[in-house]
Amino acid sequence: MKVILFGAGGAMGKKVAALQATRQNFEIVASVSQEFISDEEKKQYACLDEYTGQADVLIDFSFHTAVEQILKYCIRRSLPVVIATTGHTEEEKELIRRASSTIPVFYSANMSVGVAVTCRLAKQAAAAFPEADVEIVETHHHRKMDAPSGTALMLAEGIREVRPDSVITTGRSGQGKREANEIGIQSVRLGNVVGIHEVMISTGNETITIRHEASDRALFADGAAVAAEYLICKSAGLYNMNDYMNQEEEA
Repeated sequence: MKVILFGAGGAMGKKVAALQATRQNFEIVASVSQEFISDEEKKQYACLDEYTGQADVLIDFSFHTAVEQILKYCIRRSLPVVIATTGHTEEEKELIRRASSTIPVFYSANMSVGVAVTCRLAKQAAAAFPEADVEIVETHHHRKMDAPSGTALMLAEGIREVRPDSVITTGRSGQGKREANEIGIQSVRLGNVVGIHEVMISTGNETITIRHEASDRALFADGAAVAAEYLICKSAGLYNMNDYMNQEEEA
């Protein structure tokens, strides 16, 4: 599998690049980052449009504002794309949805299979206790730019699928009691924490806590590679980790 890696100069880009040493059939044919000085021999490019060679898929671990140029490039080249970046605006999400009518797009707020399992468990628990309070607490390193995390929002939206009348509330301060239909999200920024997500579902008599903790960012790189392999044989459409898990269950 020939991969264009966008955002290669960042921490996650370096994790993806390291997969070449451990994964079979995984070759990065172009590493793209604005931090690079273009060098064709090193397969490094400062600008995405500079690479015109062969590729099977593009993996994006950059910044959300780059999504428009990435999608234009992939549409022009009929190239599947894995968008592993978070923090997209509603306008950028609409660009992603539109692009998926032309090319295969894998878009997930979190590339961890474990987080996808966490989301499923949270939905099951929320459905089993429809009157219970639901709170999500996410903790990340102090360099993270967006809050709440894309994963916390993904968990909340998953719960809303089984509780469509729920309202997502981010942060809590001031006066006033908690509303019964709230899904509360609280954000903590602390040291070098890779990522912790806890979903707490409480009836008053009992509380279920579902927790996922990422110990190494390499798990997100692995997930992106899995997503890329899954995507390259797909037709145009918008896919996520839940689609991948459904396929694995059916296999």
